Parts: sequence; structure tokens; C-alpha cells
Amino acid sequence: MPQRSPPLGTLRAFRAAAHCLSFTRAAQELHVTQAAISHQIKSLEESLGVALFVRGNRSLSLSDQGTQFLPYIDQMFLLLDQGLKQVSAKDNGATLTVTLLPSFASRWLVPRLGLFLKANPNIDFRLAPSRNITNFQTEDIDLAIRYGSGSYPGLLSIHLMDEEIFPVCSPSLMLGKSALGTPDDLRHHVLLHDDGHGDWRKWLVAANVTQVDPGKGPVYTDSAMAVQSAIEGDGVALARSQLVKDDIARGLLIKPFDITQPSNFSYYIVYPEERSPSPPMQAFISWLQDQAMADALKYGNVPPGDKNQ
Repeated sequence: MPQRSPPLGTLRAFRAAAHCLSFTRAAQELHVTQAAISHQIKSLEESLGVALFVRGNRSLSLSDQGTQFLPYIDQMFLLLDQGLKQVSAKDNGATLTVTLLPSFASRWLVPRLGLFLKANPNIDFRLAPSRNITNFQTEDIDLAIRYGSGSYPGLLSIHLMDEEIFPVCSPSLMLGKSALGTPDDLRHHVLLHDDGHGDWRKWLVAANVTQVDPGKGPVYTDSAMAVQSAIEGDGVALARSQLVKDDIARGLLIKPFDITQPSNFSYYIVYPEERSPSPPMQAFISWLQDQAMADALKYGNVPPGDKNQ
């Protein structure tokens, strides 16, 4: 057992290499040379008296001791980062980092965010859109907004709003010989697909449509891109109501049919159960809930578009 704690630099080098499983990528991440990473990890291993990595000819993996050690190092740096943020942040630690899906960020949160920032000028706010599942143990994230079932082990989950799924299109598609009058008219139009959210096949069955191929049409990996494509008149998107209700209200999109399906997922605010929410977190959670309530009162259920446009 070492007589004193190893230098912080060796622990940081180990953490980077352990997550990358590459001394070269760890060096790039920490902006040092590969030789420096190798030297620091060798020094740490000598200090601990164990091998933290299993080194192959072209491979690198954690040893049993390295695997056991990594969670403690992750937790140490997380606590260190939180402490540094607490003592260096503006106005007594008034900082807030939020992650959420890019589509929900661009289509729902950002258009409203100015209201929160104006009401809370002392909060140092950071928005981190991401499609990845948040790891609160290794990432500097205060809270996340997730679109899912609401069951997340180890996380406190606060329901924010539900979601409905229905087709949307540009008002221009309601005009001319190929106007969308009934769901069967979809056979004359391009179906826009949101990869992972929304199932055209399921919706067409509910609409009793049999002459439309549910697999044809472009696929977008981000919901916001599918919505924007619909706004541009490229086709008809099967959209999530929370992402399009503002565009419908502004007349950029229209809901051509009155066939709506509830989503299996909802939006939730989540953060670790053991974490006491900071004042900025509490302020943001309260604001989100107020915005969700205001939307429910303002929009209710989105009505179908006027077929006579």
C-alpha cells in the first residue's frame, strides 16, 4: 500500500487511458505526448505495486485491479470537478449543466430558454445536447431531460410531459390535385421517417390505409431534421407533438388528419437519487414544469388542419 496518494497527473492519465483503452487517444485527450501517458501510468503502477493494464501487441485492456480501481477514480474526479465548480462559479456556485436530445433542445427548449435566462441572470447555464445516455458518475452534468419510460435505476425521475404522434406536413401539400384530403392520399406523397421514434406502419394500420408502402422514403437520425424537411415541403413526417406544436401554431406545419397515437414514451427530468438538487437545479426544474403546464393550457390537443386551405 502506498505511503501517500499518487500524483493527480498519474491518476488523470490512468482515467483517460482506461476509458479510451489507448495510450495514444488518452494523450490526445489530455494534450500531452503518448510517452508522457506511458510514463505516468508506469509510475502509478509502481507506486501501487500492481499492473493496471494488460498490454498486448496491438491491444490494451484493464487488469482486474484496474477494473476495480476505475470507478473510484471516476468518482474522485467527479467530486473534484463539483468542488471546483462550487468554489469558482459565479454567485456562490450558481451553475447548471443540462443535457437532452438535440431535437427536443432545438424544437422545444431553446425557443423558450430566453425566458429562463432572463429571469435567472446569475445562473451560469450550459446546454449539452446529446443522443447518448447520460452517465452522471463520469460526466459533469447536473440534470438530464430524457424521452423514455421514466424508469431509470439510481435516478430520480420527474414526469414533465406526455407525447403524441401524428403526421404533419407543409400547408402547401394541402393544395392542388395531390392535396391530402384523406389518409389514402399519402400514396401520392413522400413519407419522412424519424429513425427510432414513430412507426409509419403502425399509424397506417390505425388509419386503415393499405395502398401506401410504410418503408419507403428518407430516414432521418434526428427528429428535428425530419420536422424541418416537412416544413420545407419535402414530404409528410410522422412527428412528435411536442416538437411540432409551435410550428403548427405559426402555420409552418399542418396536421392533415385527426388520427393521433399516444407515444409509449414521455419526457422526464432526471438526476441521481443521492444528489441534493442545487438552487439552480430547483429553479430550472420549477421553470420546466411551469412551461409544460403553460403549453398544456395553450395548446391542449393539436387539432387537425383545415382541409379547405
